[in-house]
Amino acid sequence: MAKEYKKNISIKQWSEDDRPREKLAKQGSRILSNAELIAILIGSGNKTETAVELSKRILNSVDNNLNDLGKLTIQELEKFNGIGTAKAISIIAALELGKRRQSSELSKKIKIGNSNDAFEVLYPMLSDLPHEEFWIILLNQANKVIGTERVSIGGITGTVADIRIITKIALERLATGIIISHNHPSGNLSPSKQDLLITQKIKEACSFFDIHLLDHLILADQKFYSFSDHSKI
Repeated sequence: MAKEYKKNISIKQWSEDDRPREKLAKQGSRILSNAELIAILIGSGNKTETAVELSKRILNSVDNNLNDLGKLTIQELEKFNGIGTAKAISIIAALELGKRRQSSELSKKIKIGNSNDAFEVLYPMLSDLPHEEFWIILLNQANKVIGTERVSIGGITGTVADIRIITKIALERLATGIIISHNHPSGNLSPSKQDLLITQKIKEACSFFDIHLLDHLILADQKFYSFSDHSKI
């Protein structure tokens, strides 16, 4: 007996008020669900699912967590029937733009008063990376953010923090204080001996130029470890 396939009504057959693109045009993007926004990105579904239904299935696979969705690779997204390379790239690019927008908004003259303030600035850049990266926050005399810079990109188990590059960036931006940070893709927040050693070396190097190293944050998943909070700086 031939297998019966679910016959879907295409989005074009929906009421105009229910179509994601038309809803966005008339009512704005905030009215749309996450699935509807992703459906606009991918444009079409497959033989048995509309773009919205396919988007819901993709979201369900990560428990509707956009942070976890941002961790999916092109190859992982392509496992969903109806998602090819171009659609996968569109999803990844859109999520990356969202992260960069969040980072840009957070770093506009925000005053860093504690480790959590620094974490909120760094989180969009380091939250869902499968590899290690090293970043610095540049601060003025009032501890307001004047910029963020990526210092290096590494592998799964480590990255290099070049002290010369860090001091050069801080001097060029006329920063009086910096906060350094890197992520642990393993999820382990504990600092390694190398983490402790490089922190002290950076602190000593910065002191020659009257630049204060205020903290070193390690990020893993949605948590962080602060060297300052643990009196290790």
